[in-house]
Amino acid sequence: MDTNKKNREYISLLLDGEIPDTDLELAMAALDGPEGQQAWDAFHHIGDVLRAEATAELSPDFGARLAARLADEPMPTKRAAGAAEPAASPAIAGPR
Repeated sequence: MDTNKKNREYISLLLDGEIPDTDLELAMAALDGPEGQQAWDAFHHIGDVLRAEATAELSPDFGARLAARLADEPMPTKRAAGAAEPAASPAIAGPR
């Protein structure tokens, strides 16, 4: 079990007001530390960005110019078959 991931889930649920009463103490404990505080701040920032209206800082044609620049970027190349394939573990390789 990834404790840090679970703690972030508790913090997210708390922030969204969806934390079950049975997990409230765990959520509060998750906030008691630098990782919990960073998650709290990050989730607040994400929410602020998602709720924000378009800003006047971007020019009206920003989206079109960005799309044009992205279109000019070279496409990523595919790796050659088998070039970076990890070796199969004997436990999952199956019968021979």
